[in-house]
Amino acid sequence: MCALYPDLMNIYADRGNLLVLQRRCEWRGIGFQQTASGLGEQLDGEAHDLFYLGGGQDRDQRLVAADLLAGKRDALHAAAGRGAVILGVCGGYQLLGHSYALEGESIAGVGLLDVETVRGSGPRLIGNVAIEVSLEQGRRTEPPRVLAGFENHGGRTRLADGQAALGRVLSGHGNDGRSGLEGARTANTIGTYLHGPLLPKNVWFADWLIARALGLPASSLEPLDDAVERLAHASAVSAAGL
Repeated sequence: MCALYPDLMNIYADRGNLLVLQRRCEWRGIGFQQTASGLGEQLDGEAHDLFYLGGGQDRDQRLVAADLLAGKRDALHAAAGRGAVILGVCGGYQLLGHSYALEGESIAGVGLLDVETVRGSGPRLIGNVAIEVSLEQGRRTEPPRVLAGFENHGGRTRLADGQAALGRVLSGHGNDGRSGLEGARTANTIGTYLHGPLLPKNVWFADWLIARALGLPASSLEPLDDAVERLAHASAVSAAGL
């Protein structure tokens, strides 16, 4: 796994997401290596199975956007093209799209997701959130499941025609507070506003990401004792009012 800009894009408990991926691999005996790629550092799109980009402040997001375009965009597109998993959370989600219009300035993204974001004129979209998602298991799509987390974003993200959302909002605001959609995804590139952090509250989704990165169905992963993790999920779902 490669964590992109972990020193800058890490304000929404992103370390928790990284630790969940690491621990759930290690508990199963799956070899796990984590590296980082920061400002001015080259990125090898062939060297990693999963790439993670978290959230950051506006100033840091500007720095990261410029660096992504200068030295990492092509590598990320190459990684996506060969089936690597790319997960962007909050600001990371925005940067996986085409652009983020902020205070009269348009910040270009890497264009892996067909979305655009603008800074909303209204209040920030804040609160507990739950969405319904349907993800693939091998060659079939599993019944819908719930992802729960917390959102805190001033951006309103619009999906282009034909761009799939990650899920349908059950409670909370989602991409823009109006569409009823949250996040965006292609086969293996996913963007979402859910944090708090996302993966400790939804370890089933962490397992899906791990399996996807390995080219396996999630059902093939060794089961773990997830009693505590199920309680964390239930608490997050309850906090969202479900």
